[in-house]
Amino acid sequence: MTNPNHSPSAIPGPNPTPGPGVAGPPTKHQLALMIWLAVFPTLTVLNLALGERLSTLAPVLRTFVLATIAVPIVIYGLMPQLHRLRVRILTR
Repeated sequence: MTNPNHSPSAIPGPNPTPGPGVAGPPTKHQLALMIWLAVFPTLTVLNLALGERLSTLAPVLRTFVLATIAVPIVIYGLMPQLHRLRVRILTR
């Protein structure tokens, strides 16, 4: 049975190629670079700031604490900014 409210354009499919002046999603290489640019400085700063306080912890527990702090900073703070920067660079 056909649905009169169903339009063919509403069928999900592959994303079309973006037009000129529009940046598509990052390639896996771009995404890897963006993640590295966010993670490395974040972990460096956290290690410098918390290294002495965490030095008595076992390595696995120290890593858990650092990851618990770093992941939200990277995902919610830095990655959105890097995505915006990437779009600005690609749509110049």
